[in-house]
Amino acid sequence: MPEAPDDAHAVVVTGPVTGDTTVEVPRVPASAGALVFDRLGRLLVLKPTYKSAWTVPGGQMEADGETPWEACRREVREESGLAVDAGRLVCVDFLRPRPGKPGGMRFLFDCGVVDDRALGAVVVPADEISEYRLVPVEEALSMLSGPLRRRVGASIGASGFVYLEDGRPVARADGEEVG
Repeated sequence: MPEAPDDAHAVVVTGPVTGDTTVEVPRVPASAGALVFDRLGRLLVLKPTYKSAWTVPGGQMEADGETPWEACRREVREESGLAVDAGRLVCVDFLRPRPGKPGGMRFLFDCGVVDDRALGAVVVPADEISEYRLVPVEEALSMLSGPLRRRVGASIGASGFVYLEDGRPVARADGEEVG
């Protein structure tokens, strides 16, 4: 069997006719996040230890075939101890790659209202999350970073699904905005 190419984006494909061929496989990083509310409509936000802005529960999808919804549920459980059983996909945001930033797909799910007892039992991993808060949506938006702020802001109260690119609505060919 031939050695794998040095390029992390290439794989060796063996076919019956062509033999070994190196093929570029596109890779787009993907993550999933959750909107989790209390009965007063406040949003759960987390303060990661590894970045300056606050965030919502969520994180990278595993490369083992994990779906966006599975990633959302896993990340909420890992970052807060909450088990979310229901969620509605409210937004997909495509972030273009930039120097030092890989870009990728961001999925956002509205997981609805979690009861007070469950929220009272939130446990965050101290090595990853320094604190959590339930805050009014407007306050939460001021705490979140640019693309996430725009993603959450566009999703909350939207009548349907929102598609964004770099956190912004996309103009359709006829000039109307989508999202």
